[in-house]
Amino acid sequence: MPQFFDTHAHLDSEEFDADRLAFLQRAAEAGVADVLCVGTTAESSRKCLAIASGAGAPGCRVHAAVGIQPNYCHEVEGGDWDAIVAMATSGQAVALGETGLDGYWDFCPLDVQRDYFDRHLQLSQQLELPFIVHQRDSMTPILEMLREARSRGPLRGVMHSFTGTASEAKECIELGLHISFAGMVTFKKSDSLRAVAVGVPADRLLIETDAPYLSPEPLRGKRPNEPARVVHTAACLADARGEPLERFAEQTRANAASLFLREAA
Repeated sequence: MPQFFDTHAHLDSEEFDADRLAFLQRAAEAGVADVLCVGTTAESSRKCLAIASGAGAPGCRVHAAVGIQPNYCHEVEGGDWDAIVAMATSGQAVALGETGLDGYWDFCPLDVQRDYFDRHLQLSQQLELPFIVHQRDSMTPILEMLREARSRGPLRGVMHSFTGTASEAKECIELGLHISFAGMVTFKKSDSLRAVAVGVPADRLLIETDAPYLSPEPLRGKRPNEPARVVHTAACLADARGEPLERFAEQTRANAASLFLREAA
């Protein structure tokens, strides 16, 4: 059976609290060998670490990323950022985020989002931990900040749930990032996004669920999305790229393991 790496899931969501182990068992049965549980606040990040350090399900490892998602930056309380730094330096987290910028929702002023995005970028460069970028209606300012950060040193990270153009993907790759696709790439009207995915170099491509959100076809709209469903996204992209699913799964899993776990391809 092909082995998959779901590089972005919010397993800390309340939608999984009732029986998180059952979701992980289904993931293992579907061939999902690894899941990255991604934090959105200090408290969420603590929960992600706890989930990653728990018993889990045989055949499915859980890893944790810690950070403050842009739509929560305005809710940061005293000590929250210090807590993220402490978790990042604990040796338990494999990535920082999700961070980035969101121009769609108006929850948080952009200048506050920029401040915390840059904090994550600087911490990533200090600790050599990859970062995870959330982008929604914000690609132009994100690229500006990534260019500035690149002038300080190398970048290691991923554009999560990518919805940008081919030229934007190309620049992100040139800056040192990976490109990850979620369930939206499987939607019937997502031909242009699939075309972008076809053009991403094989060694920079990742897949994710963004669970519990963005269920892929043929399960679109059915909540909660779960790590087992990353197989549908993989199958869609393998078909679009004209590759056997087994080879696609092996390549994307190796990419994720190299980025997040420092495992040699």
